[in-house]
Amino acid sequence: MPRYPYVAMPPHTMSRRQFVCLGASCLLPSLSHAADSLQIVYPRAESQTDERSLYPLQLLQLALNKSGVAFHLQPSNTQMPQNSAMLQLASGQDITVVWSMTSKQREQDLLAIRIPLDKGLLGWRLLLIRQKDQDKFNRIKQAADLQKLSAVQGHDWPDTDILRANGFRVEGNPHYEFLFTMLEKGVVDYFPRSVLEIWDEEKKHPNMGLAIEQNLILQYPTAMYFFVRKNNTALATLLENGLQTALKDGSFDQLFMRFYSDIMQRANLKGRTRISLHNPLLPAATPLQQKELWLNFS
Repeated sequence: MPRYPYVAMPPHTMSRRQFVCLGASCLLPSLSHAADSLQIVYPRAESQTDERSLYPLQLLQLALNKSGVAFHLQPSNTQMPQNSAMLQLASGQDITVVWSMTSKQREQDLLAIRIPLDKGLLGWRLLLIRQKDQDKFNRIKQAADLQKLSAVQGHDWPDTDILRANGFRVEGNPHYEFLFTMLEKGVVDYFPRSVLEIWDEEKKHPNMGLAIEQNLILQYPTAMYFFVRKNNTALATLLENGLQTALKDGSFDQLFMRFYSDIMQRANLKGRTRISLHNPLLPAATPLQQKELWLNFS
């Protein structure tokens, strides 16, 4: 089979490799004209210490590798919050693909590839708190206890609406780094973060007196997807086929476990008091019945 040339990749992603054509390139006649590779622009991280994009970016590269097309990944020229990236993508500006928690509105505005990149783990939330406050949280046994305290979230994150819909007090702010400052300064009591994110975020803010709460976990059904523009069905097909191939050959799970197996053990998910929440933003088309796409925490 014909081989594609090496493609330049961002320095913090996996090493460059040759790509074997699986026939998927024929899905992109409008993208292959006179160009050596498919140009993919993703949102630049919101701060220099923000490593939340490392796993989805490597999974994006894996899916594109499996699709068989030559490609070039590059970040956007400027840092941008989540909502700005979504708006740019929807309006056909520079952004080609984003990854984010799904919601009814996002699936209405954009085209979702409904394979959960996080296997549902994004909906399992530990609490970032001030170190001195652990005793206060030791007394919390149920949702009603936690609802007396105040949380912080990004103002445009789906999590904000989910928490408020479940009766929690939530302060919103558009600036990612300032969310940690609000917690440090006592403006809020806790900062719910996914199991995927919280350990790195604690490590990246070592001088703020913050800690991961020891006993509680919030849980609601959700998924992180890749999203493309509504009319970009060719790229959506490439990504879906690539992810499906990676699921079948095991490389998806290998990458996921390389990033998160230690974190899941460290989080002690089964040993924590679970506060289960409903997610009113969850689209009806979420493939919850496809068990192979989700982690089994039972």
